[in-house]
Amino acid sequence: MSQFFVIHPDNPQVRLIKQAAALVREGAVIVYPTDSGYALGCHLGDKDAVARIRQIRGVDEKHHMTLVCRDLSELARYARVDNAQFRLLKNNTPGSYTFILDATKEVPRRLQHPKRSTVGLRIPDHAVALALLEELDEPLISSTLILPDAPHPLTDIDEIREYLAIRVDLIIGGGAVGIEPTTVIDLTGDAPVLVRRGKGEVSHFGIDE
Repeated sequence: MSQFFVIHPDNPQVRLIKQAAALVREGAVIVYPTDSGYALGCHLGDKDAVARIRQIRGVDEKHHMTLVCRDLSELARYARVDNAQFRLLKNNTPGSYTFILDATKEVPRRLQHPKRSTVGLRIPDHAVALALLEELDEPLISSTLILPDAPHPLTDIDEIREYLAIRVDLIIGGGAVGIEPTTVIDLTGDAPVLVRRGKGEVSHFGIDE
């Protein structure tokens, strides 16, 4: 049975954040709140925990996880970012975006696109997620909390506990979250390309819908 923490969405309790980070370091798979729904997360270097997330999601190794970072300096450690890309990122983070960028050698090969050597990264605009990332001092491997064959991600904390109480190690209740996923934007080319329309506004990137 998973542990359950109720953490204030605006003023996260430090004690609970430290306990959550300790569990992640020990190999836990967690459910945590973000600005675009609840997500599954685990330690960056934990292959077994990543495999558990894939099993929960019902996806194979071709499905790419996201690296969730606390700030731009951390993101730049895992992605090659030029000046134009940096300006776009600075103006739109934290926020409900996942950015496809060229991966650096810091990113484990299993997390990169097998043909393009790219990786998805995001900086969430949610106090609980950011506090947890700050305490961890490294990114989380993360995936949207959507179960196999489900039409939409799980957003109700009671439903999350009902379905996942014996499949994850920690569920963090962080108040109401949105139901829209992140907007995914590919920044690896000459101009931003919209991959998936979600919560994040696209006009800031010069993209016409």
